Amino acid sequence: MNQSEHSYLNGLNDVQRKAVEAIDGPVLVVAGPGSGKTRVLTFRIAHIIQSGAAPWEILALTFTNKAAREMKERIAQVVGQRASKVWAGTFHSIFARILRVEAEKIGYPSNFTIYDSDDTKSLIGTIIKEMNLDKNTYSANAIRARISQAKSALITPTLYRQNQELMEQDRAAKRPYTVEIYKKYTARCNQAGAMDFDDLLYRLYELLQKNPDGVLDKYRAKFKYILVDEFQDTNHLQYAIVRKLVEYPSSPRNICVVGDDAQSIYAFRGATIQNILDFEKDFAPHNIRVFKLEQNYRSTEHIVQAANEIITNNRNQIPKKIWSHKGEGQKIKIVKALSDTEEGKRIGDTILEQKNRFHLSNSEIAILYRTNAQSRIFEEYLRRYNISYRVFGGVSFYQRKEVKDVIAYLRLVVNPNDEEALRRVINYPKRGIGASSVEKISTLAASQNTAMWNVLTSVNLSSRAQNSLMGFKHLIDTFTERAKTENAFTIAQELIRTSKLLDVLKSDTTIEGLGRMENVNALLDGIQAFVEDDDVDNLGTGLDDKSLASYLQNIALLTDFDNEQSTSTDYVTLMSVHSAKGLEFKSVFVVGLEEKLFPSFMALESPEGLDEERRLFYVAITRAEQFLTLSYAASRYRFGTMRYNEVSRFLEEIPRDHVESTSAVRSRFSQEEHRATPPTAKVLGSFKSRTDARSTSLKADPATFAPSPSSEIQTGMMVLHLKFGEGKVMSIDGNANNRIATIYFQGIDSPQRRIMLKFAKLQILE
Repeated sequence: MNQSEHSYLNGLNDVQRKAVEAIDGPVLVVAGPGSGKTRVLTFRIAHIIQSGAAPWEILALTFTNKAAREMKERIAQVVGQRASKVWAGTFHSIFARILRVEAEKIGYPSNFTIYDSDDTKSLIGTIIKEMNLDKNTYSANAIRARISQAKSALITPTLYRQNQELMEQDRAAKRPYTVEIYKKYTARCNQAGAMDFDDLLYRLYELLQKNPDGVLDKYRAKFKYILVDEFQDTNHLQYAIVRKLVEYPSSPRNICVVGDDAQSIYAFRGATIQNILDFEKDFAPHNIRVFKLEQNYRSTEHIVQAANEIITNNRNQIPKKIWSHKGEGQKIKIVKALSDTEEGKRIGDTILEQKNRFHLSNSEIAILYRTNAQSRIFEEYLRRYNISYRVFGGVSFYQRKEVKDVIAYLRLVVNPNDEEALRRVINYPKRGIGASSVEKISTLAASQNTAMWNVLTSVNLSSRAQNSLMGFKHLIDTFTERAKTENAFTIAQELIRTSKLLDVLKSDTTIEGLGRMENVNALLDGIQAFVEDDDVDNLGTGLDDKSLASYLQNIALLTDFDNEQSTSTDYVTLMSVHSAKGLEFKSVFVVGLEEKLFPSFMALESPEGLDEERRLFYVAITRAEQFLTLSYAASRYRFGTMRYNEVSRFLEEIPRDHVESTSAVRSRFSQEEHRATPPTAKVLGSFKSRTDARSTSLKADPATFAPSPSSEIQTGMMVLHLKFGEGKVMSIDGNANNRIATIYFQGIDSPQRRIMLKFAKLQILE
């Protein structure tokens, strides 16, 4: 192969190129933020193909379908159409693809339904009700999380019952019947021919474990090269499956994992940082090679060096030193505010300044927060300033009721045993089949240990309900037969009309009703686009048809970011730090940097939790290319109560030579400063050291100064402050116990001040 055929390697730096060319054996690529991770991963796959491997012998596992699509597009730029044959997709989509072929070996139909979280919660709720358990004690969400944790740890209901620690935990939580719910839930899913998202991993592991000589050897031989993106985000079960696929003797162990331990932030989803920390040790006997991508192409030096210093405070990590070639750039700006309301205003002001001074577009700006509830105050000020914005993390398109109703019909056509789909649409539109009738069907099915669909017309009901059930069953049976030969769009369009669902939607002429109709039309548009799209394998489904089954699998495997509808609107992005992973913006605002908020109060209970919060902060600040602004509020309403806050320890870990002004941060650990700071300083939001009040220049005579009761201070009054002098109360907000006044003081720098009245010591002037 001549040099020109390797021209794609010329744009790589030395370490990137070595990582791309090391295609044999186990490889760990430690990729710092903005270091060209995706470039290395895609060029590596292209290089494997250019070196003679068949594209279908390559398995590339990602965490979003978007990442898989982009990967294929980049590979295609080097190797052409052969890129479409690479097995690239999310863990769930690739594993679902394998299970479609092999599921019957573990007792599931090939057309199994994929339950989303709502389906799972609904089924668990049904089981809790059938068992006459208290739904408050046995919260469907809590039980769902417990079952998910068990599956991720490869604990079956039988093993769960044998685990004394788990059983004792359930007894302590007053939920001793959790194991019974788990057992019934597993049986009902199997009966319905359904798998939840955890099952796509759990059942694949079961498949490989039970069929070592057939299925496991088949896929070991098939996938000669395995690559895993964002390896730090894998859980125990994902890594267990990957290790099975690369075990000797039938696997050549050509595995490459790419990730950054400093960006491991999904422990709450079951991800474990130990996978990447232990990978080198796990494969040490097999001549593992480690490459560290340490050059950051995204951020300026002040941002990169601050991030380096912050992450050194974590205990367990892979040593690396990120550096930037983009120059020093702007120092990090820290904004202090008296309250969360003032924080919103200050951030809005700074965005306006950046737009005017540096000509930033809205789309180049992001506000990142620890919890989604923090978005409200920033939304309010962006609206006031007429700045277009968009909040990520709301209800996704596929979670809207009318969309889920249509999809439930479609799921039932493909798999009539799908109990959750059946329950959702059996009486929608209304056809005289009430809750008691559904309960009778469910009871009969349970007594015969079969699916509800199989006893639908065997229940002793009124003649009206019986006729309705016959008509409903005939409707679904007809479309099930048609779905074998007709495409997804034809089936969906006809089913919506024939089921009378369209009539119900059209009858609601309210604005909300019209919106629901538009959503259903948008769904149909999406199904039509799927049917007309030549590249139907873009989510790694491996299905080359336009069938309804293929479409349903496609949408069932969508991730949150894939659900977001594309738009050309220029908007400021508002999202949680978790959602911002993998993104970048010219200007980033990380807000709410207070102890017990960021880091979260829950994380303070353990060193591991605090380390993860620090990694989350590391991810947040490394999203910024040129401008990084960090803010905190001295007080904020949380759960209806005014809370007074200490500045986040993460701000204190930033070296002062990278910060625009050090006066905004007060060290919580400086005892001398604590002694010098008056008690009201924390409430007033001033976090810089102060000298004794007697040495301060005063604008009023302490001998004649007499503070008025704070409850008497009203808007419009003239007041006197010892330090600031005379001022006018412009406005007052907050509740009776926590009133905050905006006061305009003449003759001082920054004349407009916001002061907590009950601590302010103001004298009313007649």
